[in-house]
Amino acid sequence: MSTTNLVSFPGLGIIDLPVNRVAFSVFGLPIYWYGILIAFGVLLCVFLGMRHAPKYGLTPDDVLDVIIVTIPMAIVFARLYYVVFSWNTFKSNLLSVFDVRNGGLAFYGGVIGGILGILVVARFKRIRLHTILDFLVVYLPLGQAIGRWGNFFNQEAFGNNTTLPWGMKSAATQSYLESLTNATGIVPTDPVHPTFFYEFVANLLIFAILLLIRRRTRTPYVTTLSYLAMYGFVRFFVESIRTDPLIFLGVRISEVLSAVMFLGSVVALWVMRSVAEKRELQNALEAAVAEPAPDEKAEDAPEEKDGPSGN
Repeated sequence: MSTTNLVSFPGLGIIDLPVNRVAFSVFGLPIYWYGILIAFGVLLCVFLGMRHAPKYGLTPDDVLDVIIVTIPMAIVFARLYYVVFSWNTFKSNLLSVFDVRNGGLAFYGGVIGGILGILVVARFKRIRLHTILDFLVVYLPLGQAIGRWGNFFNQEAFGNNTTLPWGMKSAATQSYLESLTNATGIVPTDPVHPTFFYEFVANLLIFAILLLIRRRTRTPYVTTLSYLAMYGFVRFFVESIRTDPLIFLGVRISEVLSAVMFLGSVVALWVMRSVAEKRELQNALEAAVAEPAPDEKAEDAPEEKDGPSGN
């Protein structure tokens, strides 16, 4: 199987751009761009996290411990999630379950594994869960943005047909679309949405916004919930145009989870804000009741006596 695709963006005048999934080989073993980009994204996020940890009540060692535990768990659960909801692809060749060089890591599975890993580290090191989550979640969309380019090199995770100028086409997209049995209205030879690029741009914006939120608020879980709301919103619409969704009982699993994540986070943020406002109002009322009225202050004040008059 060829590792090179000729990718075209007809609307942009880019025709037959050679894109090789393999970056280089070591002793005959191919090293894929997919793995390199994921590794680079992780290392960059770890570097930034360790550098800024002391400003937020953590140490570089805390960040490193979290990464050491959560990254393996996130990868394992990301693969498990993908395999479970794509079982027909793997049931005839069980060894292919362990081959992730060509992709096949589901984001929501990674979230489950990552959260479990963070829970373990937080409990073991006796660190408040929100302290770790609100600090590290900022770097998650940055890592996702970098990793999405792995989908481009693999020519996977794209959308349905589009007439927009940045529509993408290649032999890989055409071959996949031709394999779909229920692809009503899809033309395999026409350009498709480069959904990897949509998520790349969206995740960079989310990363920038989260940096501001983390800097301006110390309220527990606000930064984490803000990420879940923003990414859930983006992912819901991206999933709606993807041609390779994970289907379970006729339902697009990731689309449903995205909607739940968005709505649940928005409701949680609203409840937290309402509670905070009520608490502030109650504190203000209690302070007003406890403070003496102006007349009472005047009555309690000692009378001033006239001093000796001068000549």
